[in-house]
Amino acid sequence: MAAAQRFFDKAMTANGAPDKVAMDKSGANKAAIDEINAGRTVLITVRQVKYLNHIVEQDHRAIKRVTKPMLGFKSFRSAGNVLAGVELMHMIRKGQFAIDGAVVMSFADQFYALAGRVRPV
Repeated sequence: MAAAQRFFDKAMTANGAPDKVAMDKSGANKAAIDEINAGRTVLITVRQVKYLNHIVEQDHRAIKRVTKPMLGFKSFRSAGNVLAGVELMHMIRKGQFAIDGAVVMSFADQFYALAGRVRPV
């Protein structure tokens, strides 16, 4: 439980406190969140479903497939930039962005429109 507590403390320091947390049936994670909730006025809602995280992992399968041949990244910054681009393209393909004129635009043109750049020829 101590490792889970440190993980949540570090994540909340970097990103702020979440409203909800989705986790599997791990007892250590649940105990850590319960410990955090004990000292808070606004409680963090815990969604604890055994297979809920599988949906998230399946969604990231495409990213794993793209990044595996790269053999890693040389810096954390380059990893963040590449993964942000891959994730953005994945979201465009799933139709999670509403862009004016997206019906007639290719995925690449939508990507550049969201980035605020003109697509190189």
